[in-house]
Amino acid sequence: MRAPGTPGRPRGPDPLGARAAPWCPRYPEPGVWPHLLSMGASLLKFEAVAQQTACRTRPSLPRLRSELHCLRQTLMAEHLEAVPEKAKPAAVANEALGSKVRESKAQGLKKWEETEPQAKRLKNSEEEEHSKKLPKRKIVLLMAYSGKGYHGMQRNLGSSQFKTIEDDLVSALVQSGCIPENHGEDMKKMSFQRCARTDKGVSAAGQIVSLKVWLIDNILEKINSHLPSHIRILGLKRVTGSFNSKNRCDARTYFYMLPTFAFAHKDHDVQDERYRLSPDTLEKVNQLLAGYRGTHNFHNFTSQKGPKEPSARRYIMEMHCEAPFVREGMEFAVIKVKGQSFMMHQIRKMIGLVIAVMKGYVPESVMERSWGEEKVDIPKAPGLGLVLERVHFEQYNRRFGNDGLHEPLDWVEEEEKMTVFKEQYIYPTIIKTEMEEHSMTSWLNSLPNHDFDTGSPEAKEDAGDTKATGSLKGSDGGGDDSD
Repeated sequence: MRAPGTPGRPRGPDPLGARAAPWCPRYPEPGVWPHLLSMGASLLKFEAVAQQTACRTRPSLPRLRSELHCLRQTLMAEHLEAVPEKAKPAAVANEALGSKVRESKAQGLKKWEETEPQAKRLKNSEEEEHSKKLPKRKIVLLMAYSGKGYHGMQRNLGSSQFKTIEDDLVSALVQSGCIPENHGEDMKKMSFQRCARTDKGVSAAGQIVSLKVWLIDNILEKINSHLPSHIRILGLKRVTGSFNSKNRCDARTYFYMLPTFAFAHKDHDVQDERYRLSPDTLEKVNQLLAGYRGTHNFHNFTSQKGPKEPSARRYIMEMHCEAPFVREGMEFAVIKVKGQSFMMHQIRKMIGLVIAVMKGYVPESVMERSWGEEKVDIPKAPGLGLVLERVHFEQYNRRFGNDGLHEPLDWVEEEEKMTVFKEQYIYPTIIKTEMEEHSMTSWLNSLPNHDFDTGSPEAKEDAGDTKATGSLKGSDGGGDDSD
C-alpha cells in the first residue's frame, strides 16, 4: 500500500506508447525503452546464472557481485548516451558514473598487465631452466683413481674422518651441476651403485659406477674440473634405466703389483731389491696361483664368514703372475686375478698364502686345508699393490650392446686413457711408497709370527678391523665385494 503523500504513477496512456510522463523528467524518449528493457532482461538472466554459480563457488561470490555491479553501471551509461539531446542533462550523472567505472576498469586492467604476466614470465623461465635438466638419465662412469690416503671407495656417511673416493666424486657431481645437493646427502635418490668397493689404499684403473644424472654439456670436463688429479672420469655411457653396476657385473679383474723378493726363499735367497725372479720360480708361483681356479669355499680368506655360509663360495676364472720388470732398480711383478666377485681381504689373503708357501713358512697342503671347514689363519698381503683393473659385463653386452640404442660396456676407446693413468699415477705411487715405506719388507718380517691357526696376532687384528669396518656402513648398507 502506498504511503500518504507519495506521488503515484499517473493514469492514462501506456508510457511505452507515449512520451515520458511529466512527473519523471529523467524518462528517456519512447524509442529508448525497448533497449533498456532488453538490457534489463539480460541482466536479470545474468544475475540468476551468477547466483547459481555463486552457490557452488561461494569463495568467489564477492568478486562476482563486484564485477556484475560494474557491468550493470557500464551498460546503463552506454545506453543513456543514446538518449535525445533534451534528456542528456538528466543522464549526466549516470554517464559520469559510467566513465568513472570504465576508468577504474582500465586502471585495474593496466595493473594486472603489469604484474600478472611478469609473474608468469618468471615462473615460466624457472620451469624452462628446470626442464632443461630433467629428466635424469641412467649412465655409467668409468673411473680411475689412486687409493693412497683414502679409506676405500665406498662413502661412509656420518664418518667424515674416514675420507673415501666417493666423498670427492659426489662433491664433484654436485659442484658440476649433474645432481642436486640433496642427492649427495642421500645417494639412493640418484640410484648410485659402485661395481666394487675397493679396500683402504686400493687403487683402480677401471672402476664403474652407475647413477642417474642431468646430462649437462661437457659433463666429463666439468666433473673432472672439480676432482683432484689422482681421480679421473675416463668415460661415460648411457645404459638401461634398471641398470645396476654391481648386480650386472659378471666378473672383476684385479692385479697386485709387488717386489719379486717377496717370492725369495727365506733360507737361501737374497731378501732385498737385489733379488731377481728366475723362470723356475715364476713357474712355481703360477702353479700355486692356478690352484685357486674354480669354485672354492673361501671362508678362511675373509672375516666373519663361516664354512657353512653359501656366500663364502666364490668362483675364480683366472689367476697368474706375469713376467717381472725393473723399476727404480727394483724388480716388480704383477699378479692378475679374474673372478665373479671377491670378499673383503680375499685377494690379499690369497696372495699372502702363496707368498708364505714360496718363502718356506708353510707347506702347499695348507691351501687344500684352507678350503675345508677347519679354521686357518691366513696372513693378508699389504694393500698397497692391489688395483681394480677392469670390470666385465659380457651378458649385458650380448643383450643390449647391439640393440641400436645402447653401447657395449667394453671401453675399447678408453683403453689408452687407462694405460696412461696407470703409468702416471698408480705404478709410480706403488713403487715410490714401497721404496720409502718398505711395506712389503715389514710384512714379510711378520710372517714368522704366524702359525696358521686362529690364535695368531693377525687373526685378532682382522677381528678388530672387521668390527671397525662393520661400524662404517656406506650408502648401500654394506655387503661383499670389498677387494
